[in-house]
Order: sequence, then C-alpha cells, then structure tokens
Amino acid sequence: MAAGHGGDGVVWEARADVVVVGGGVAGLTAARVAAERGLQVLVVSKGGPTDTATQYAQGGIAVVGDPRTDSVDSHTGDTCVAGVGLCDEAAVRSIVSSGREAFAALTALGAVFDVGADGAVARTREGGHSTRRIVHAGGDATGAEVQRALNAAGMPVLFGAAAARVTTDRTGVTGLIVLSDRGVGVIHAPSVVLATGGLGQLYSCSTNPPGATADGIALALEAGAAVADLEFVQFHPTVLFAPGGVGRRPLISEAVRGEGARLVDAEGRSVTAGVHPQGDLAPRDVVSRAIAQRLRDSGSDHVYLDARHLTGFVSRFPTVTASCLDAGIDPSEQLIPVAPAAHYSCGGVITDVHGRTEIAGLFAAGEVARTGLHGANRLASNSLLEGLVVGERVGHAAAERADLSVEATDLLLPFRRRAPRDRVQALMTAHASVVRDGAGLASAATELGRSGVAVAGSGAALEDTALTIAASALVMAASVRRESRGCHTRTDYPDTSDSFRRSIEVRIGRDGELEVPELQSTGAR
Repeated sequence: MAAGHGGDGVVWEARADVVVVGGGVAGLTAARVAAERGLQVLVVSKGGPTDTATQYAQGGIAVVGDPRTDSVDSHTGDTCVAGVGLCDEAAVRSIVSSGREAFAALTALGAVFDVGADGAVARTREGGHSTRRIVHAGGDATGAEVQRALNAAGMPVLFGAAAARVTTDRTGVTGLIVLSDRGVGVIHAPSVVLATGGLGQLYSCSTNPPGATADGIALALEAGAAVADLEFVQFHPTVLFAPGGVGRRPLISEAVRGEGARLVDAEGRSVTAGVHPQGDLAPRDVVSRAIAQRLRDSGSDHVYLDARHLTGFVSRFPTVTASCLDAGIDPSEQLIPVAPAAHYSCGGVITDVHGRTEIAGLFAAGEVARTGLHGANRLASNSLLEGLVVGERVGHAAAERADLSVEATDLLLPFRRRAPRDRVQALMTAHASVVRDGAGLASAATELGRSGVAVAGSGAALEDTALTIAASALVMAASVRRESRGCHTRTDYPDTSDSFRRSIEVRIGRDGELEVPELQSTGAR
C-alpha cells in the first residue's frame, strides 16, 4: 500500500492556498469560509455538482430549537446515548452548540427551509431524538436545498478530477496529485481538506451515490494519518426494497416514522414492539437489528412501512412519494416495502473538532472524518450539522498555513492493493453487514489479503483500490472489536463489553501494511 511507485508523468500544475477534495456540504462550506478569509481556494470533485451524498439527504439538520423545550444539554445527551459510550462528549457539545450559527450562515446564503402555520421554521422528530428539533426543506429534500445553496455560492470547482495522493514532506502537506481529463496534474498547496464523503459503495446496496468509494480514507492513510471507528457502519433501516436491487437505493426518510408511520411484517405485526422504549423511533442500529432479526425469523427479504393513515403525505414527503410511485407503489394506499442498506460511516479519519489531523496541513470534514460526534452510531440528522459546523471551522483553520511556500516534489501515483469492486461488495455484504461474526470477518480478511498490487493510474483504479483499503481496515477493526455495540453487531460476541469502550485505531505501519497500533504495542495478533 506504499505510495510513490510508477505512474504517468505530470502534465499540468496549479497552485492554491487550500485544496478541497469533495463538493458536498463540508467541502463547499470549508471552501467558502477559506475564500472569505482571502485564501486562494480550489475545489476538486471527481463527479458533477450534484454527485454528492448531501444531495440525497432527506431528513434534515438537527439544530436546537425553542429553549423552552430543547437545549444543547438535551441534544448532547441524545447524541451520546445513540453513540453507546464512544462519543467524545466535549466534541459533541462543541459541535451541537454551534448549530444555530451554522444554520444561520446557511440561510444567509439563501437556503430556504420549511415553515409552519405560525411562520416559524418547522421542526420534526427523528429516531433517538427526545424532541422535535429537525429543520427540513422541501418536505424531504433538505440535502438538495443545502447543495443548491452552496453551489450557488460560486466556488471554483474542478469537476471530473479524482484525487490520487496527498503529497507531504517533513513540514506537512505540500499538495495533491490529481487525475483529470487533462491527464495527471499536481496542485501545490500547504493545506488539503478531505471532504470526500463515505464508503457506502463497500456494499452491494447503499443509499450513497456511486462515488462514495472511501477515497478520503485511502488518501489519509497513505499520508500517514490514522482512522478510527470504521467498524461502525450505520445501515439505514428503511430503504425502498426491490427484488434484486443493487447499487444506490432510495431511502424512506426516518421522518416518515417521526410523523407516525409504523414498521410491520407481512402479517401486520410490529417489528420493534418490545425491542426498545422508543419503538419505531429507536436509534437506527436498534431498528436495523430488529428488522434483520425479523427477516431471519421469517425467511423474508423485506418488511413494510405503513404510512397509509398519515394525512398530507404527498406534500410532506414529495421525494419519498416520487420514489415509491416510480416503483409502482402508492404510499397512501399500499404498504411500502423496506429493508436496511448501508447508509453512513460513523468513523473515519481522526480529527479534532476543527478538522485537523495529525499531519500538518491535512484536514478532514464531513462523513470522511471522525471527530468524536457519532461514536458507535450516528444520531439522525447530525451529519449535515457536522458538515456545516466543522466545514466552517476547517475553512478558518486552513488559514494558519496560507503564508507557507511549499513545493510538491514526489509526484508519482500510488501503488495499491486492488480487488474488483463487485468482489469487495460481495465480501462486505456477506461478512460485514448489519450482523457479523468472527469466522466471516476472517474469511473476508483472507480474501482481501490476496488482492494483487498495481499502480492506481485511472479513476476506476483509484476507486477500486480505495474500497479495497477501506474494506481491509474495516474488517480488521471489526475483528478486533469482540463485542456488540452501536451499529457493530457480532453474533459470536452479542454483549457490550466495558473493555471495548474505546475507539480502535488503524493506520499503515512501517512495512506498508495496515495495522492496529494497540495490537502492535502489546504484541497481540
């Protein structure tokens, strides 16, 4: 997995104070703030202006509302409960307490949110929240509105450009190697912001866009940074089911359950009754496990969401309605078939609440980062919140290196393990999905370890190799975590263990292979 082997020569160059990799909420927020600070900013995105996970976010943004019914303490508490002992409470409080200011900055850009009959911003409730604090736009099209407002800010973006490697020297970051239709390029810059989104394409079925291939995880690991909590992949419990459906599937927003829809099986029995005090609005890991258990017990491949009794469904959930109608389902008259699918990576590149990694000049924000906000399970609608808050802070923090003069000199493409994407997806879906066990994880690790090594000299190769690295790191961490906690469930270790109330760090060792440092220090294997 060592970088710096082979590859075509550089054919174009550019310079910037900050390079942002990714065009979603975190990346564009960081870019906007850095530009407002007077920095020369360049955003690179391998897709188009709406090929982001932000675009597909339905539920909303969790922001503390009326102080008579809500508070930072309450939001922090709900987040930490959902995170099952692995949230960094100080980080949670820091990010949550900045929610109102971040939301105000977004609305100042022109983002329009739904309002109630009283003219105030409308709020709904989602799983794990103790009150109605979720602001939303277009009913269930919040992400699309956020993306629209940020795109309209007019940041310079190089579309169709895939980040291949972050270059460094003893002082920290020196730039970014990029593959584009112009060939191999290098952007000399003292700061690089990874805002590449998640790793949903590790699995055969996901709510993520096709570009969610863990690019930032691979880039950060190769630059010398560590990742943590990768084993905690949140599966959205209610994704529109289709027989044989693979790739990105439409999600049925949790807010549908927040408005009163019920999860039932084919016999009409509640799926979550007796499982959790909050029933269908329990944290997502709880609901996903309950569905997975019902599917195992019944031999079925999906359950149902009953929203037939809800009034005003079409106007409140136009995106969900359109997805259902496209599948031949009228949610006002029929049950909606649903099943869990990969949705959100709770872990990622280790950062502080300002997006700083251990590598000077390397920042990460959004889903690719692990700030300590999510712990073992993300609380619904905290993701857009984190992208806005930490993205803004990264924009400020990157200014610290703007006066440095750097030159990227090691310009070779990375040399990585590469397994075919469909093989990686099959392995992860079979062995590292909602429910796992040691034997399956060991099988996946062995198969991934057999992957060949080659120069990642194309966009497709970069994606495949990033998925292979991320899958290997996830399986390694999941194997070490011999317990069930949050959205990591092992049938061979079904209980939560106090000895694992800690994050598991993975990095690339001196031999160029992935390792868990705590095992290296103890000599354990």
